[in-house]
Amino acid sequence: MQVTRYDIDGLALLKPARFGDHRGYFAETYSRRRFKEMVGVDVDFVQDNHSLSRDVGTLRGLHFQRPPTAQGKLVRVVRGAVLDVAVDMRRASATFGRHVAVELTAEGGEQLWIPAGFAHAFCTLVPDTEFVYKVTDYYSPADDGGIIWNDPDLGIAWPFPADKLILSDKDSKLPRLRDLPPIF
Repeated sequence: MQVTRYDIDGLALLKPARFGDHRGYFAETYSRRRFKEMVGVDVDFVQDNHSLSRDVGTLRGLHFQRPPTAQGKLVRVVRGAVLDVAVDMRRASATFGRHVAVELTAEGGEQLWIPAGFAHAFCTLVPDTEFVYKVTDYYSPADDGGIIWNDPDLGIAWPFPADKLILSDKDSKLPRLRDLPPIF
């Protein structure tokens, strides 16, 4: 497994090894022991989530959960491709308000580790994209939160113009980061 670290503390891109032959390939996508060795984090994942986005330009996020149910996420694409974005919401962090954007593809098998304290979103780059992720706490509607996808303070370069993006009603009405109280 290859691990790439970013200048925003805590984020890590993982590329599990694939062993292939004429039948296809095998990859170990998660091992708690290996994750701890390679990323330096020992977590308990309690829930797996799976979404299908039919259309190109489907944008989901920027989502987070407030404490006490804040979630770390290990995300990957099993069909298609996305631009995946994580925004540092940790007020005490030197990188507060900064983001990382990385392309994740089913073909490449990349995974992004996003610790608690980050908002997360992805935008589909191809039709019928399936996105799966493990989380470290259960979903709690009472702790659900988000940041508006086009917050000008964040400067996220989404892959499509605003009129080509497909958002939920909820995601189109979220507040800017500057308008949120300290959460993390």
